[in-house]
Amino acid sequence: MTEAVVGAVAGAPTAPTTALLDRLDASGRLEDAGRATVLNLALRQALAAELPPCGTVYPWTGCTFSADWGSREQLAVRLVEPVVVAEVAVDVSLDAAGRWRHRVRLVRVRSGLAPDDLPLFGQEI
Repeated sequence: MTEAVVGAVAGAPTAPTTALLDRLDASGRLEDAGRATVLNLALRQALAAELPPCGTVYPWTGCTFSADWGSREQLAVRLVEPVVVAEVAVDVSLDAAGRWRHRVRLVRVRSGLAPDDLPLFGQEI
């Protein structure tokens, strides 16, 4: 288990279906760390209760995300203010860019943690 910052969601922020996850790098910049599996109803509700809309310049503005591995279909995402931390279950497989290779399971929202409290992008989990 480890934690990541929720940076975007698929579906409406009031009913997210999955989350795109970030971590800060050593320079304090957000880096794409991976994507969560489809969220169950309880997690959708818990995450929706915590998500503020995106109100700052965001590093992913203008970026597109594939709907699935190797797919040309694009996933419609909504950027959110990257302040919500979630506990995630991950395996040790990383891709060439250092992101979690497989989808991660979002376990719970960690209201008591801030993005600065997490391991940096690329550090051991």
